[in-house]
Amino acid sequence: MSDTPRVPAPRGAPDRHGSCVLLKHGEIFLKGRNRHLFTERLHDNLRLALRGIGGSTWIKTAQNVTVLGGQVPQEALLERARRVIGFNSVEPAVRVPSDLDTITAAAVDALADTPHGATFAVRTRRRDKQFPLTSSQVDAHVGARVLARVPGLRVNLARPDVVLTVEIDRKETYLSRERLPGLTGLPVGSSGRALVLLSGGYDSPVAAHRAMRRGLACDFVHFNGAPYTNPSSVYKAYALARELNRYQPPGRLHVIALGKAQKQLAVAGAGRLQVVAQRRLMVRTASALAARTSAEALVTGDSLGQVASQTLANLAAVDEAAALPVLRPLIGWDKQEIIDEAVSIGTAGISVLPDEDCCSLLAPPRVSTRAGLPQLYSVEKRLDLDEVVETLLDAAQVLRPGTDAEEVPAAADGDCAASV
Repeated sequence: MSDTPRVPAPRGAPDRHGSCVLLKHGEIFLKGRNRHLFTERLHDNLRLALRGIGGSTWIKTAQNVTVLGGQVPQEALLERARRVIGFNSVEPAVRVPSDLDTITAAAVDALADTPHGATFAVRTRRRDKQFPLTSSQVDAHVGARVLARVPGLRVNLARPDVVLTVEIDRKETYLSRERLPGLTGLPVGSSGRALVLLSGGYDSPVAAHRAMRRGLACDFVHFNGAPYTNPSSVYKAYALARELNRYQPPGRLHVIALGKAQKQLAVAGAGRLQVVAQRRLMVRTASALAARTSAEALVTGDSLGQVASQTLANLAAVDEAAALPVLRPLIGWDKQEIIDEAVSIGTAGISVLPDEDCCSLLAPPRVSTRAGLPQLYSVEKRLDLDEVVETLLDAAQVLRPGTDAEEVPAAADGDCAASV
């Protein structure tokens, strides 16, 4: 299909043909014998996204395409479908019987309101090779009829203002003049489950979204500085998790008050190692929580060298404390790239709100950029880490943002962020 700019069709206009939405599959078309499993997961996620839409809907599968329709406005179907990870494009369309005269009439209707003087082209794809005309013959036939019946239009096959796509299946044909970008990637849940260390900043929500686009279903854990900080970051984490849950079957948010454990590390003499030591405690605790939630990996918003705790040596020191893989989707991103992505997925407006970050609680004036494991072990052996982790998990609060049984976070004594 052409990538040339297209003039959107007016929404809400009367349409004597059946409206629908064409959803072009992303990289699952590269899968082999197990492709049907990815398609089933994709359709399950689409059905979840359609819940509560206000009318009946139907889903039909064609070759590397899903067709969506129902007794609801096309605009509502488009909005829900664009939340679902795994589609390359989302196209408002009409469907008609695969009869040349009917296709031609639908094409004339579709282009009838095109501005006077605009240029157009017809692009046909035959999935049904038994159709009596070739794709180029359909292009020529339909284009000639449009020119004869819609005054003021001109043909431009190289750079048209409007591209009408015609996709012919055996029984039905789909016509579309608008192509909206999808979220691409793999269907959420097709790669397993992960636990995201979610802060109130820009980075970790973007990392979570990127993990979802690689097929990971995500739960979230937020470390706050209770009882030494206010609850603002808990509310931010809740709002971020709710926004992220728009893109997946809703995951849970676990809130863990880390303040007292942070003080224990400080009393144990962490000094310049304080930030790295508490990040090791976070991933150690998150690993134990992952075992309870069947997560197979941790996800963080780390970007190499962005802050002192994210040097290569310090990231390695943090990884050593984890009991399962630590994934860092943003490891090579710069800050502006992350902010731009946060804007596009809808989390930037939440992340910019003020809060009290637990990572700054008890932080030394200077943070070690090359924390050594022997020194970290020396600090940690002064605590009973297993007992500390169990205490943290036993006191954790579990919230369900963005579900039918939505819980609002109760007022807490403090707040914190898991990663910037």
